[in-house]
Amino acid sequence: NELGMIDSNGEYMRHPLAYLVEAADDICYTLIDFEDGINLGWISEEYALEFLIRLVKDSIDTKKYNSLKHKTDRVAYLRALSVNTLINDTVKIFLKNEEKILNGEFTKTLLSESVFKAQMEDIIDISVKKVYNSKEVIEKELKGYQVIHKLLSVFIKAAVNNQSDNTTALDDLVLASLPKTYIHKEGDLYNQLLDISCFVASLTDGNALEWYNKIS
Repeated sequence: NELGMIDSNGEYMRHPLAYLVEAADDICYTLIDFEDGINLGWISEEYALEFLIRLVKDSIDTKKYNSLKHKTDRVAYLRALSVNTLINDTVKIFLKNEEKILNGEFTKTLLSESVFKAQMEDIIDISVKKVYNSKEVIEKELKGYQVIHKLLSVFIKAAVNNQSDNTTALDDLVLASLPKTYIHKEGDLYNQLLDISCFVASLTDGNALEWYNKIS
């Protein structure tokens, strides 16, 4: 109620800001992942202009683009122009549908109404094939799952044993290392498990790997 969200039969409609945050997230991650794929050599640079030309044709400075000596600079230039184009298009879509959005009647994403929808879909398709499914990315994801599984297994075991006064020496060391705000000897087990999950979710990749190395 404080946020002015619309209650529709017990379900709150999306806050208008959610549409903008969602669009910003999709724009940034789609284009940056595409850029990374090109810079890493997984996607040919020729795809940069081929896929982004419609996004940048009205704003590109051809002389400036051709003067850039390095691939990373050329791709970054195209990406920056493309982000700006998509932001402006998103603003137009939001304003065009503002009344529906404010009334909770807009059920799509903003980018689904974009004139550049086809270009975004093409970029996503090639990124899935060349980047997300690359051997290097898959190996990192496998390692990530292994790290998360290990952390949750060790932390949850220690927390559960702590509540039942049945901790091992390893459990005691783990509990002593974890922030006290996440450990509850008394109280509901569900909330204890939730807090452990929140702690793991709050870790950066580097911190998670550091914890993994400590307890392995």
